[in-house]
Amino acid sequence: MNQIDTVLTLIARKHLGIDTLQTRHADSLDFHDVAVWCLKDALEAAFKAGVELGASSQKATEADIAKD
Repeated sequence: MNQIDTVLTLIARKHLGIDTLQTRHADSLDFHDVAVWCLKDALEAAFKAGVELGASSQKATEADIAKD
């Protein structure tokens, strides 16, 4: 599982009560009723995680881009 999948799974567990984001081929396991405020919280957490991940990753310089 890559870093993004791990973060998304943690957000799904914490905010949505969903144990896994893997498809399990059963409606009762793959479809969930979610309150809009929980969905909003999950989206905010995902956005913040993306901002933090982006800020911590190395930014490409113009020289790096020109090499490609």
